[in-house]
Amino acid sequence: MKHKFIKHLHMVNKHRFIVFKLCTKCGLFWRGLTHDLSKFSPIEFFEGVRYYSGRYSPNTLCRRKNGYSYAWLHHKGRNKHHEDYWVDRKNKEPIDIPYKYAVEGICDKIAASKCYNRKNHSAQKVLDYWLTSEKRKIINERMINFFDTVLKHLVEKGEKETLNRKYLKKTYYDIVKSKKQDQQPQ
Repeated sequence: MKHKFIKHLHMVNKHRFIVFKLCTKCGLFWRGLTHDLSKFSPIEFFEGVRYYSGRYSPNTLCRRKNGYSYAWLHHKGRNKHHEDYWVDRKNKEPIDIPYKYAVEGICDKIAASKCYNRKNHSAQKVLDYWLTSEKRKIINERMINFFDTVLKHLVEKGEKETLNRKYLKKTYYDIVKSKKQDQQPQ
């Protein structure tokens, strides 16, 4: 158990550091600095230690075994970069994820791939994971288009061309904000 404790702690810190670096490139220093602090809460941390594998999220392994993960339920309700945070199941139209959290979510996806896939990480793996994700079913079309566009751009142009404030702001405005205004009744 001590071994898993140290390994999980290292993985959480490694993930947070990568997200911090990526968010900083995007102009979101504070989002990067405060990313996933809830992972240090007892409910998230100790479930993470128990189901630590180093290759998959402990939440995924816990869900496979038990059908649920208390750590995930806790985590998604406190971290606005997760698509699930912005879903109200009774609302017919899912709301837009604000820019800073949407970009932090992209950085989170990239960092998770870098941590779990290690030397086999690629932008294509991030895109493929996203394209098969259940999360696509719970968010609105504008947000799906934003994530699709950015992650495809990441594959085609790389991190430097994609993870910068200018590109991300313009892309977010063009896809999310301008299309939302076009849909407003006149």
